[in-house]
Amino acid sequence: MRCAFCSNDETRVLDKRDHEGITKRRRECLKCDKRFTTYERVENLNLTVIKKDGRKEIFDREKLKAGLLKAFEKRPITLEKIDEIINKIEICLRKLKTNEIYSKNIGERVIKELKKVDDVAYLRFASVYKNFKDCKDFEKEMKEVK
Repeated sequence: MRCAFCSNDETRVLDKRDHEGITKRRRECLKCDKRFTTYERVENLNLTVIKKDGRKEIFDREKLKAGLLKAFEKRPITLEKIDEIINKIEICLRKLKTNEIYSKNIGERVIKELKKVDDVAYLRFASVYKNFKDCKDFEKEMKEVK
């Protein structure tokens, strides 16, 4: 495994944990002594997302991650925590009996996870997901969060 900081090929595993089909390894570079985490998961069949307008596209973890990064922008959260949220959502989706998932289903799962983690990120994501029209929509949602 290459170091995420200096690209050295020599790293050692400090800790390994398996959780719901994902192996998390904490590693240390033998050259620069920096630590980083890697995640391993079995590549499953592609999930197909059915959009609001009926179009279909392949589920893209990176697209979900980009949305979460925007929601968490300038918020006190680590990339590892964001990856954990994505993993949790993807595991739930893969447990469904179908490979075709409505985008609404994904959005609801994201909303549920964000509510647990950060109210501001939740409101940011909800404003796009629920298509807020004005400040009244924000006020209404904030009352529900409280």
